[in-house]
Amino acid sequence: MFLFAVIALVALLILAPRFTGFPSQSLAEYKGKGPQFDPRTHLSGPILCEGVIYGPFGRVSSRFVADMEGKWDGTRGTLTERFRYDSGATQDRAWRLSLSNDGSIRAEADDLVGAGSGRTEGPACEMRYRIRLPAEAGGHVLDVVDWMYLMPNGTIMNRSQFRKFGIKVAELIATMRPMPAAA
Repeated sequence: MFLFAVIALVALLILAPRFTGFPSQSLAEYKGKGPQFDPRTHLSGPILCEGVIYGPFGRVSSRFVADMEGKWDGTRGTLTERFRYDSGATQDRAWRLSLSNDGSIRAEADDLVGAGSGRTEGPACEMRYRIRLPAEAGGHVLDVVDWMYLMPNGTIMNRSQFRKFGIKVAELIATMRPMPAAA
C-alpha cells in the first residue's frame, strides 16, 4: 500500500503541472484579446533579445543577449540568432519558418529533432518542438513548449519550458524587440 501511495504521489507531481500550470495554456484563451501576432511583422528585421535561463530548481543558470534578424519572402522566413552568454560562449542558430493561411507555423532548425509546429492566435504564439542540446551541454534531446506574447508596445515576451521524460529541466524567459537605431 505504501509503495502504491508513493507511486501515486510521484505521478501526481509529474502530471499536475500539465493541467494547472504553464503547459495547460490554450491558444483559444487569446482569441480576440489584442493585436494579432504576425511573425512576418513582429519577427522581421534586426531584433534585440535579452534573457535568462533557469535550471531545474529555479535558479538562474545562464544569462544571454542575442542579436536576431528576421527575413521574409511571402510565407517563408528565416530568423538568424547570435547568442552571447554570460560565460563568454557564443552560439549561432537559424530558424526556417513556413506560415499557413490558418495561422499555423512549421519550424525547422539544424538542432531540432524533426520539425517544430506552432500557431498564432491574437497576441500569442505557441511553438512545440524537440531540440538537441550541443555536445558541451550533454547532447540531450528535450521537449520544448515555447510561448511568445506580443505586448502593446511591440515587445515580445518569450517563455519556454524544456522537459526530459516529462520533467521540467530548464526554463527560458526573454524579451525580443526591434533593435534600437545606432547612435
